[in-house]
Amino acid sequence: MSGGGANKVGTGDVLRALRQPKVLAMLLLGFSSGLPLYLVGNTMGYWMRENGSELSAIGFLSWVGLAYTLKFLWAPIIDKTDVPLLGRLGHRRGWMVLSQLVVGLGLAGMAVVQPQGGQFQLASFAIEHLLVFGALALMAAFASATQDIVIDAWRIEIADNTEELGLLTSGTQIGYRSALLVTDALILILATYIGWAPSYWVMALLMGVGILAALLLAREPAASQAPEVAGHVPLWTLSGLWDAVIGPFFTFFRTHGKWALLMLAAISLYRLPDFVMGPMNNPFYADIGISKEFVGEVRASVGLVASVLGIAAAGISAVRFGFVPTLLAGAILGPGSNAAFTWVAYANGDPTVFIAAMSIDGFATGFAGTALVAYMSSLTSVGYTATQYALLSSFYALLGKVLKGFSGVAVETLQASHGQIGGYALFFLGTALAGVPALLLCLWLSRQMQAQAAT
Repeated sequence: MSGGGANKVGTGDVLRALRQPKVLAMLLLGFSSGLPLYLVGNTMGYWMRENGSELSAIGFLSWVGLAYTLKFLWAPIIDKTDVPLLGRLGHRRGWMVLSQLVVGLGLAGMAVVQPQGGQFQLASFAIEHLLVFGALALMAAFASATQDIVIDAWRIEIADNTEELGLLTSGTQIGYRSALLVTDALILILATYIGWAPSYWVMALLMGVGILAALLLAREPAASQAPEVAGHVPLWTLSGLWDAVIGPFFTFFRTHGKWALLMLAAISLYRLPDFVMGPMNNPFYADIGISKEFVGEVRASVGLVASVLGIAAAGISAVRFGFVPTLLAGAILGPGSNAAFTWVAYANGDPTVFIAAMSIDGFATGFAGTALVAYMSSLTSVGYTATQYALLSSFYALLGKVLKGFSGVAVETLQASHGQIGGYALFFLGTALAGVPALLLCLWLSRQMQAQAAT
């Protein structure tokens, strides 16, 4: 069974590795990877709620995020083909730049259309405004998912060893979480002063960070050419399609044997509480009267510090104790952040309670996210890096992203019998309890790993 502990390294080794240019590139690419996520998800829901959208509509539109979950369907193309025109940049770098450009165009389009009622006139056709807005969000989400495929593959392939993979993973998460704070915190402050549409224009321009990193800092990994070196046949043949589509799945189950299904089950349930709760966070703040400026300030200060601490703690834990023990710790911490928001609901938005809850949430989600990414990275095979990682990240997100579409309906149903505050509180508590199955699976996985090590 793979995914065990990494070799231990000293503090000096860590510091020397952090000075490498590839780590800086990974941090910036992590920022580019994380930037679109909330802009087509939770932050978009805040914008919609302020424009009068129903909770059910916000929940259903969160399904554009399924693009991230279904990315394994086109990951084989990313693994096996070069981008026309941009292919001269290299296999991975060409895909990076193309996907980043499309994300920027999608965000700019959302800024132009905006989530409002009425119809949008397109040539001689009248289309519902919200439908056009949703289509642009889907376009940005699709391109963002494609970007994630190639950046994840680049991170894994550029690492020289397990310790460096752990460091690059931490760099990814710091960049990624920083982007989430920009799009989940700073944008709220920005929107307070200049409005939502100009703020989205700013976010579209920030995609240039990833483009510059891909063009100037990232080098093409030698491992990305492994399929060609190994003599793989062209993709557009029967043998090529089999190797591209079936090969990664077959190799995964052959490598991990009887533990493969257990691994996939644990991964699929690991972040379920966070996904289901996500679309309702920002509408909750709007409904209980917490200003988006205050939310943004707390997220950008306390939330940022807590997130960085959580990411750092997970990175150190992965290096010192291994991927599976770190995964287990994250399974305990993650649902705790959901329960903290039940506290906020019953405190009726008390600022002190809100700050405390955001501290818990920042550390817990930073730790759990890094733990899961590091574990999934350890399970991939060179030659199928992009496809296998996309498969794993799809498993981790599929169930949660399907269920979160019903989050608005769930809250509205609970509110009908328990009032506005009670409905939100019970919903947050319920999402925390949804983390119990993942915890049990991680415990089982940890025990099996220990038993194997003992033999």
